[in-house]
Amino acid sequence: MGPVVRAWRPPVAGVSEVLHADFPDHAYPMHVHDTWTLLVVDRGCVRYALDRHQHATTCSHVTLLPPDVPHDGAGLAGRGFRKRVLYLDAGALGSQRVGRAVGRPAWNDPALRDEVDALHGSLLHPGDAFEAENRLALVTSRLTAHLDGRRERTTASDPALVRRLRELLDDHLVDGIGLTEAGRLLGVHPTHLVRAFSRSTGIAPHRYLTGRRLDVARRLLLEGRAPAEVAAAVGFHDQAHLGRHFKRLLGVTPAVYAGR
Repeated sequence: MGPVVRAWRPPVAGVSEVLHADFPDHAYPMHVHDTWTLLVVDRGCVRYALDRHQHATTCSHVTLLPPDVPHDGAGLAGRGFRKRVLYLDAGALGSQRVGRAVGRPAWNDPALRDEVDALHGSLLHPGDAFEAENRLALVTSRLTAHLDGRRERTTASDPALVRRLRELLDDHLVDGIGLTEAGRLLGVHPTHLVRAFSRSTGIAPHRYLTGRRLDVARRLLLEGRAPAEVAAAVGFHDQAHLGRHFKRLLGVTPAVYAGR
């Protein structure tokens, strides 16, 4: 069986490309990217040279290769590997951290690995761009802490900011709003928005917005409106997008919920 590759450019600021690949025997020659390469391996082990130093990454690692630094890659002992990659814009983590990433390009951090997995999951669905922005903010915050050799800062409670963000999300229930734009309007960094809201409410902003949309969707379905019409009316990408979130929360499809 030959390689299986899926690549796409998501509608999420800061992510220039996503790659999911299963390589039975492929070996990358030395090359460079103009982006940060955030890599997780789901099967096998990848050995690589970065700036003439040898490394290996397994399923327990999160690997970050800096822009413009030559590297290669191949499965250990000629075996294949399956990987998922996010190519992050060069400015996502700051040029001052390139040297630190060369010195230590991987971490065994289960919490970071879980956050990267969740980010990949949200990037699979174009309707989940706001969720992906939320998750990307958490991932870049944790990566920055690793590169800076510090613990992540604890976000203090900020009830006024949380109230303003909730109002902003309510005002953009149907058309949605990007996390970067929300941060600009509220005068804070997007990562601070996500952490402050989550700390205060117990849920991330994207889950709050999805929950509010589902509240309205349930009422419209019980009024007799069709699921496709409801999806458009409450801000979901399409009927499938509504159905996926509806079933995740309520355990049944919109049609079953409405008794059809």
